[in-house]
Amino acid sequence: MADYRKKIEKLLALSESPNEHEAKAALLKARQLMAEHKLHEEDFKDREKRTVVEIDMPDITCSLRRDPWIVDLSSVIGDAYCCVGYRKRMPRKQTNMIGFMGLEEDAEVCAQMFRYAVECVRKRISEIKEENKEYYPEYVRRLCDSYGTGFVIGVRQEFEQQAEQNQEWGLVLVKPQEVEEKMQSYGKEEFRKIKEEAIIGSTLFEGITDGREFHRQKRIGGE
Repeated sequence: MADYRKKIEKLLALSESPNEHEAKAALLKARQLMAEHKLHEEDFKDREKRTVVEIDMPDITCSLRRDPWIVDLSSVIGDAYCCVGYRKRMPRKQTNMIGFMGLEEDAEVCAQMFRYAVECVRKRISEIKEENKEYYPEYVRRLCDSYGTGFVIGVRQEFEQQAEQNQEWGLVLVKPQEVEEKMQSYGKEEFRKIKEEAIIGSTLFEGITDGREFHRQKRIGGE
């Protein structure tokens, strides 16, 4: 075993110390080393006790023409919680169900955060539809897709900024090896993206602002 792994293991053991100052210092140093070597705290737990789970969310669906932003949102939030977002085609339908794969504890938190984010976006989309009900359906759909796309961009920007600000703490989001290996068995299919010419700037920027504020509020709330 490499020397740095031994050192990290010793520091993690010290982080359980009853001495609060010693425990905190050891944990911060361990995270710094993990950041430098692209490791995750889960890599130092008993591999036999690590369970990779799949959490299907049949009530959150999308299609090539309906809510395509959902797929990108699942990818962004999955990455932020060391999980992988996936979609499954529902039998005899064009509808895709969203799900997450990851270590059990990570996947549960990831699914909760994703569900709340989708609820926030759909609430605003319902308002956009009501505010613009006199316009053509295609225009309203563009407004909704632009907002959803912007929200995903905002959430991604906020996660990236948080990671940059906390590099010295070792806040590195690395998917566990077991998750990466299991996900390799899944095929990948290109999903529809909203075309640049279809984006409505004002609604896109509103979504970006709300996406960034969404993540800030969750951090303030103790996530």
